Amino acid sequence: MSAPARLPIGAAQPSAPGPPRPPGRHRLLPYLLLLPAAAWLLVFFAVPLLQLAAASLYDPAGSLATGYAMTWAFGNYPDALAAYWPQFGRSFGYAGAALVLALLAGYPLAYAIARKAGRWKNLLLVCVVAPMFTSFLVRTLAWKTILSDNGWLVGLLRDVHLLAPDGRLLATPVAVVLGLTYNFLPFLVLPLYASLERLDPRLLEAAGDLYAGPLRTFRRVTLPLSMPGLVAGTLLFFIPASGDYINAELLGTPNEYMIGNVIDSAFLVRLDYPQGAALSFLLMAAILAVVFGYLRRTGPEKVL
Repeated sequence: MSAPARLPIGAAQPSAPGPPRPPGRHRLLPYLLLLPAAAWLLVFFAVPLLQLAAASLYDPAGSLATGYAMTWAFGNYPDALAAYWPQFGRSFGYAGAALVLALLAGYPLAYAIARKAGRWKNLLLVCVVAPMFTSFLVRTLAWKTILSDNGWLVGLLRDVHLLAPDGRLLATPVAVVLGLTYNFLPFLVLPLYASLERLDPRLLEAAGDLYAGPLRTFRRVTLPLSMPGLVAGTLLFFIPASGDYINAELLGTPNEYMIGNVIDSAFLVRLDYPQGAALSFLLMAAILAVVFGYLRRTGPEKVL
């Protein structure tokens, strides 16, 4: 028998056959599954956004009765900002104050549910989420009753001399901030809970073995590892809170109105579509600037 032929040294070895390539229609299947969502976003997000952008450039002298002319009136933006910059500042101030209160209340709550609740964990999570099953309007009206001059909270604060006999909470900035805190608190607690619940308890035990106290363990172990939930929760809280108008409408006065109230009035009361659209885009740009600045400071990988 003849010896088998050998390939010369340095010659390319034949590669093993790879897996068969799927037919073209199967490779397109994942993209076809995206079509319903893409169509939904196109029809109900992209198209209305483009229409709103066009409306922001209409001639401000027009009206619904006479019609609007596209004059590329970019001056609508500085005019709207000059007229309502206090409401912009008030919106971000109220949202920031509510976020601080939500962090003070929400972080301990999320930590207690994730690390200390034991068999009560599911019940406490239901208590956090349950208010979201009721109307936003109903929840805010409930706070209007709680903060009223004849409510139990005002009576209690007067009894312990934390509020003057003629003092009040309703129709003040305090009421608006408390309403924002309550209504958007679950958006902060749930991402925090998800991060804290995944925290490996052996890391906390190792910190204790290295003689780290509770405060140092929190600062060096718990807080850094919970940053993904903290960053996501603060964004989910701050973005809707800064554009809210229900709380200021029901719990405040025109002196507490936020930019959302102005936009609502521009579209539905004054029917000033160019100004309402310009204010909407200014609010969107301001929120995006805050979000990008925040992510740049904290690191976008923290939310991944």
